[in-house]
Amino acid sequence: MDPTPSLLIRPGHNAWRTERAGRAAVLIDAGRYFGAVREALLNARESVFIIGWDIDSRTRLVGEEGQADDGFPESFIDFLSAIVKRRPELLVHVLVWDYSILYASERELFPTAALHWRTPKGIRFCLDDDLPLGAAQHQKIVVIDDAIAFSGGLDLTTRRWDTREHRLDDPRRVDLAGIPYAPFHDVQAIVDGQAAAALAKLARRRWTRSACERPPPLRTTGDPWPQSIEPDLIDIDVAIARTVPALDDENEIREVEALFFDMVDRAERCIYIENQYLTSKRFAEHLARRMTERRELEVILITPKHAHSWLEEQIMQAGLGRFMQIFADKGVSERVQFFYPTVSENGRSMNTMVHSKVMIVDDRVLRVGSANLNNRSFGVDTECDLAFEAMNEDHRQRILCLRDRLVGHFCGVSETEVAAAAAQSGSLFKALESLARNGHSLKPVELDHAAPVQITALEEFGDPERPIAAPEFTKTFVGERPPARRLRRFAKVIAIGLFIVLLMLAWRMTPLAALTNPHTIREWFADIAAASGAPVIVLAVFVVGGLLVFPVTLLIAATAATFGPWLGFAYAALGAAASAIVTYGVGALIGRQTLENVLGPRLNRIRRAITRHGVLAIATVRMVPVAPFTVVNLAAGASRISFTDYMLGTILGMLPGLVLMSALGHQIFNVLTAPTPLNVSLFILAVVAWIAASLGIQALVTRSRRRRTW
Repeated sequence: MDPTPSLLIRPGHNAWRTERAGRAAVLIDAGRYFGAVREALLNARESVFIIGWDIDSRTRLVGEEGQADDGFPESFIDFLSAIVKRRPELLVHVLVWDYSILYASERELFPTAALHWRTPKGIRFCLDDDLPLGAAQHQKIVVIDDAIAFSGGLDLTTRRWDTREHRLDDPRRVDLAGIPYAPFHDVQAIVDGQAAAALAKLARRRWTRSACERPPPLRTTGDPWPQSIEPDLIDIDVAIARTVPALDDENEIREVEALFFDMVDRAERCIYIENQYLTSKRFAEHLARRMTERRELEVILITPKHAHSWLEEQIMQAGLGRFMQIFADKGVSERVQFFYPTVSENGRSMNTMVHSKVMIVDDRVLRVGSANLNNRSFGVDTECDLAFEAMNEDHRQRILCLRDRLVGHFCGVSETEVAAAAAQSGSLFKALESLARNGHSLKPVELDHAAPVQITALEEFGDPERPIAAPEFTKTFVGERPPARRLRRFAKVIAIGLFIVLLMLAWRMTPLAALTNPHTIREWFADIAAASGAPVIVLAVFVVGGLLVFPVTLLIAATAATFGPWLGFAYAALGAAASAIVTYGVGALIGRQTLENVLGPRLNRIRRAITRHGVLAIATVRMVPVAPFTVVNLAAGASRISFTDYMLGTILGMLPGLVLMSALGHQIFNVLTAPTPLNVSLFILAVVAWIAASLGIQALVTRSRRRRTW
């Protein structure tokens, strides 16, 4: 059935698609959301997709009562494991952003161990790194049996749980260490019908790109809708708007941005916004321009009072100051109010953290999503927003009711009291002056304007309008617009190179294991050189080292330093080839399933590239390593790639490194044993030359392959 014609929503411009939901509800705060997800998961029969920016296996998945009474464990991963064991045919896919090191202190340190190795086979876990450099996977979606779907601003992680009361002291609102945290506000939507099926397709696309495997086909099963949730909207069209940065040969998608601007253009009387980050200068200017056109238009923005870290303050809080200043410069600031929620009791007060992303325009459009009003959400991070457009009087009244409910829960009053105050004063804007009950209130955000706020390099990095571009010199090797994955790999190579340099210095100052001590290695190879069967012993060392995942590069350098450039090159090449052959055979012997049980779905990325592209793929992963030497060999064997393609790719990919390491083996060991500035500089130059030669050969092979294809 075609969706009802819309005046605002335009699929292909400000939305991916519009689909009908028979039921939809807005879940205010994590207690309500966590309880609804738990209830729905207990009803799951065949498939579950959980996609997030952050997911913590230890999260207590409990409702507003603060505890579970259904006989299943409370912690997220134990709960998932229990329902999968109860229903073995259920397949759960969990996808979480392969986060930046900047968030390491806030995240579960080893999610793979917790969400993959500790769970039944019915739970599939993957870290999502299928993104351009500097981008994040920011969508927060849960789909159950392709019949219902949740989407909004909430992740299934720690320090999110709270109730709509936002009590000043709630003994249940504590983190994993038992430490209390401030009241926390967020919003999630739930939909069913074709709208849920569309989100199921979106989730499958994300999983397919990240895990490199096709999940089961879409099939709506049963009705897992949580019985405790009463629908807020009935038979309404749901628009799905996305942000997806440009990746490889796919163009960027900026539906989220377009929908924000188009919603402003349709506003007549009142815009209500809840958002964690307000930094987009273009949005603020667009909104101010609309306010000059509509003199009766009033805007209410709910946002946190303070940034929660020094980095966040430098990047986002400074942007908020400029955002607010735009309305003063345009002469409309008297019709714009920035508020933060607070809770007070017995002379004590505490601010409520606002993490939600909500926008309501008049009584026409309700929007709930993951996107902030900042540059990142418009073009860098992946986002998913749902928009509900009123097509009849019932829809309009229900949207106003939801707006008043959100306002009321901040002010300690009911939605009917908010509606009455707005009717009496003639506007919600004026009504807020008198709405404060039970220790809850909204207070104006006031920033320090003593000094002008300047745009810093840190802001440009933390809140860019587009993904971080490649360095200009890489165009020489990989063309005008290199694939984003290749840029990420290139960045990893640089990071690994720096780490190796630091490790070399650490060898001089810390007691590392004897096996990695360069003096010990060199002494071993000197003993090997004096032995009668030196060539055979060298081959054996390479083979055993490969089986133990010992760094093959170090073995090559030791061989060259011991036997000289020519003989060292021959021994190292034969040794590396022997190691590659043996570990390839091991991979073929143990098979794909065994490897996947250890490495998870990310193995599919290596396997798929190897299977599709043969020689070129092997050469690429040798030159721009996405995994250790041994892991690539095992994956190739498990993938049943042609042995000829495998060996040709190995030779082509390792040749630049073999040549350089053999020629500079002696100098490299000088760096290890006597890291003078000159020796370190020579080593760094060698690494740069290695990367340049690798990329150059790769570019030549790619062009040759394309010519043959054409």
